[in-house]
Parts: sequence; structure tokens; C-alpha cells
Amino acid sequence: MSTVQEIEAAITELPHSDFWELAEWFDQARDEAWARKMQADADAGRLDFLFDEAAAARAEGEYRKWPEQA
Repeated sequence: MSTVQEIEAAITELPHSDFWELAEWFDQARDEAWARKMQADADAGRLDFLFDEAAAARAEGEYRKWPEQA
């Protein structure tokens, strides 16, 4: 199995329970990859602009609790 098309074809042949086990594994793998990417971006300072924006909003009086209380 070396192509996406071959993998997709194999997945369609899986028994129902195996399909859902694979789906759960895939979701976990995707979530872990996203977390690693976000951590790498944070470590490299690529998300620092978010802190700068928050500090500027607070300085301008735009700060409010989140989620806002009803």
C-alpha cells in the first residue's frame, strides 16, 4: 500500500468495528500532530503576536472576561 487511493480502497473493505477503530486512531494522531505543531510554533515565537494583541486590547480598555458572564 503506497498510494492514498490504495489506502482508501483498503479502508472501504474493513469490517465496521475495524473502520471505527481506525477512525479513532486517526483522530488521535491528527490531534497529537496539531499539538506538536502548535507547541513548535509557540517555542519558536510565532504565536507571540497573540500576546501582543491581548496586551494592546487590555491597555485600550477592551479587556473583558471570557466567556462573558450573562
